[in-house]
Amino acid sequence: MDREVLSPDLLKRKLRVKVPDSLPRAIDPQDVRRLLTVIRRPRDRAMVLVLLRTGMRIGELLNTTLSDVNLSEKRIEIFETQKTRVGRVVYLAEDACQALVHWLEVRPRKTELIFNGHGGRPLGYETARTHFKTLLIKSELAHKGYTLHCLRHTFASELLNAGMRLECLQQLLGHSSIEMTRRYARLTDTTRKEEYFRAMAKIEKGDVHGDYRCHHQLP
Repeated sequence: MDREVLSPDLLKRKLRVKVPDSLPRAIDPQDVRRLLTVIRRPRDRAMVLVLLRTGMRIGELLNTTLSDVNLSEKRIEIFETQKTRVGRVVYLAEDACQALVHWLEVRPRKTELIFNGHGGRPLGYETARTHFKTLLIKSELAHKGYTLHCLRHTFASELLNAGMRLECLQQLLGHSSIEMTRRYARLTDTTRKEEYFRAMAKIEKGDVHGDYRCHHQLP
């Protein structure tokens, strides 16, 4: 407008741009099994399974300490997340719990942090990402574009497909808004498929009754 290319009249009405609404990227079930079969190192197995079974963000896991973990109750306490500043509790499935116990037994340096790098220093995100990329290459899945964060998306998608309510999943993921969690409902189709065929069976049997017309006296 300053260059008189466009008219100032354009600002008289609001312009709205519809941007694409991206969906979370989950790992296919067969690819998850394929990935787990190539993991040999206890640290890598513990890290992948904990992320996959808890839905934790990688940054949350790398900051987890021994005092945050309660193995007897199979839970991890996240006191304050960097993203939302809200704490929560996540739970460990049996396979993740076993992998974590094994790693704690064999890890060379007994530091307060669960996962550490060389010299006992905290394990960095880039190091964790590189290890995960190596696992993808070994499992011949590198071409699919999976990332560490896909483990969190997979966690959410699998729980929804197993019938978990959105409100409960929201708490486990630490979402401040349920609309963030609702994205996974569009991604997962098992529950939606079952609901569809259950409803369609009633329709086909003629069990649905109702009048869809407005009353003739209504405008």
